[in-house]
Amino acid sequence: MIYTPKDKDYLTRVKESFDRQNFMSLINAKLIKTEPGFCEIHVPYNINITQQHSFFHAGIVGTVADNAAGYAAYSLMDKNSSILTVEFKLNLISPADGELLIGRSHVLKYGKTLTVCRSDVFVVKDGVEKICAASQSTLIELHNKTDH
Repeated sequence: MIYTPKDKDYLTRVKESFDRQNFMSLINAKLIKTEPGFCEIHVPYNINITQQHSFFHAGIVGTVADNAAGYAAYSLMDKNSSILTVEFKLNLISPADGELLIGRSHVLKYGKTLTVCRSDVFVVKDGVEKICAASQSTLIELHNKTDH
């Protein structure tokens, strides 16, 4: 679907919000692409964010799916709105075994208060991108608040 953001300066608002998330900095996540109703986030491999088999930890996979959905939805919202995740379901499809984790999310339905997004998380190994998780999220737009 093609969406029109309510805030013409949504890119700056999304980037500033992303930059305030200390956890994104901790895991070295990068906001790669934001368009109205779409977001892509990358996380490079680091042994400190893996599980016992040295794959990306499921918590990191879930974080990438959640944040990509959040910013896909947030890109469409009013400039004075804030956003929170209400619910999300994560299906781990295959081990996140690779050098780079990529989360891509798009808005399925943008509503007055609730937005539903679909996130796909991929892992890149030896130059090959493979899906490792899929998520569906519901997010709430909090009106007339700041993003903190």
